[in-house]
Amino acid sequence: MAGYVLLFQYTDQGIRNVVDTIKRAAAAKEMAGKFGIRIVEFLWTMGQYDGVILAEAPSEEAIAAFSKSTSSLGYFKTQILRAFRTSEFDSVLATFQ
Repeated sequence: MAGYVLLFQYTDQGIRNVVDTIKRAAAAKEMAGKFGIRIVEFLWTMGQYDGVILAEAPSEEAIAAFSKSTSSLGYFKTQILRAFRTSEFDSVLATFQ
């Protein structure tokens, strides 16, 4: 499966209910399974983003649907980044030779 990094930022609603963030992460992990997605890790951060989700998904459509479904709950908004493992990126670099 392809790797993805989802950066998230709390909405006003999300920060007002931040004490429930661990419960929401567990619910998001369960929801991800319905899209065929495996959540590898949730990380809470300081700085521009409030957290990072590392995930593996079967397709771009699946990760996009998951992101829209979780964001529609109103607690956070996400930005999706495709993440390449070393072996995958090695194949990308091979095209330059």
